[in-house]
Amino acid sequence: MSRIVVLSGSPRKGGNTDLLVQAFAEGAGINNEVEIISVTDHKVGPCIGCNSCFNRSGNSCFQNDDMTKIYEKLKYADVIVTASPVYFYGISAQLKAVIDRLHTPLRNEFAVKKLALILVGAASLPELFDSIKMQYQLVLNYFHLEDAGMVLVRGAKDKGDVRNTDGLKEAYELGLKI
Repeated sequence: MSRIVVLSGSPRKGGNTDLLVQAFAEGAGINNEVEIISVTDHKVGPCIGCNSCFNRSGNSCFQNDDMTKIYEKLKYADVIVTASPVYFYGISAQLKAVIDRLHTPLRNEFAVKKLALILVGAASLPELFDSIKMQYQLVLNYFHLEDAGMVLVRGAKDKGDVRNTDGLKEAYELGLKI
């Protein structure tokens, strides 16, 4: 049994990303402990690249915000799943702020061994996810993490459109295989 933390980056409650995350959690929850963190429910300031966390006691950030709570949950995760709508060929700003704040020595304490990626976008372009997949691969390579899988759903613009795709089934099956 693995501990899975899903970082869900959608600011639209009940939207396509949330539906995919729920399907994933249903599959993964059969054999694992799953926690979903809706990053939009947390106040997290962006990293400013000051590197003060490298010198501060306990490697804490000077920003006193909700990222401290997220660090505690990630510290014990075996698997981290990032889920996001695609805005202008990138992940949501809210999720990006959380990911950027992982530029800290605290990440060296994490137990994570695997990453997974869930993305949904309105466009149907074949290259819609390319830039995000490249960043994801770089993170896998740099931290020597295993790719647990991806669910990439195109053509889901309006709330609930993901129901008209194979995305929910794919997300559930990805959860099952972890």
